[in-house]
Amino acid sequence: MPLRRATPMDAAALAVVHRAAMRISLPFLPELHTPAEDVRFFAERFLPANEVWVAEAQGQIVGYVGFDPDWINHLYVHPDHQGGGLGPELLAKSMADGLPKQLWTFQKNVRARRFYEQRGFRAVRFTQGEDNEEREPDVLYAWPGRGAL
Repeated sequence: MPLRRATPMDAAALAVVHRAAMRISLPFLPELHTPAEDVRFFAERFLPANEVWVAEAQGQIVGYVGFDPDWINHLYVHPDHQGGGLGPELLAKSMADGLPKQLWTFQKNVRARRFYEQRGFRAVRFTQGEDNEEREPDVLYAWPGRGAL
């Protein structure tokens, strides 16, 4: 599936994918924000701070990745489209520069942890969630970069 660079007009669609993935794939997390707050976050904070790429199916955004040179900050695929190869494609986009990357995921998110570990990420730090707004134990993963593999 071809990817394209996200635009500011994609904020609402990104919020929909994010909310669906959070509610279905991560049901253990508390719901902290309203849909309107989600859209505002994507429009005002996430899109300006990250390079964001989206995957579309039938004209609808169904997955996205947001990253900067050092961090993969979000990678979400709508639950209806998980398991079809979008996650690896989006992750590859964020790692294309070959530079080392870090990311956080929740300790209970076994599927995501396995996904990242299968692609060369290694757990480097576990927390009790004291620094995330959900207060859920998480794990920091690091990928050493292409030159280190």
